[in-house]
Amino acid sequence: MKPLMIFVSGPYSALTIEERWGNVLVAVKAGIAIRAKGHYPIIPHLYDEFDEVAKLMGYNFDWQSYIDMDLAFLEKCDALYFIGSSKGADIEQEHAKELGLQIFYSLDDVPDCGVRE
Repeated sequence: MKPLMIFVSGPYSALTIEERWGNVLVAVKAGIAIRAKGHYPIIPHLYDEFDEVAKLMGYNFDWQSYIDMDLAFLEKCDALYFIGSSKGADIEQEHAKELGLQIFYSLDDVPDCGVRE
């Protein structure tokens, strides 16, 4: 099987920095599991660092700007891995359905393509 480019979708925003970091960590761990199966994860939660540097540079990108970037990246993917529901993740999931992408709801469902580092 050819490796897939898999978009990792799940909650990001939270009331506290600690909760937001917890969401980032869940997404990164999912991305690592996806990579370990030989696929290429796209993890938009890593915009967390992008946003911090942008703010230091005087840019304040709004929520819609990040969703627009997410959907543009999603259009280049073969599949979506859905961690769980949130405003943004639900939009990403709906867009993946419109694009006809395969959607995985469990890491067990992501096939192992046998590619290893």
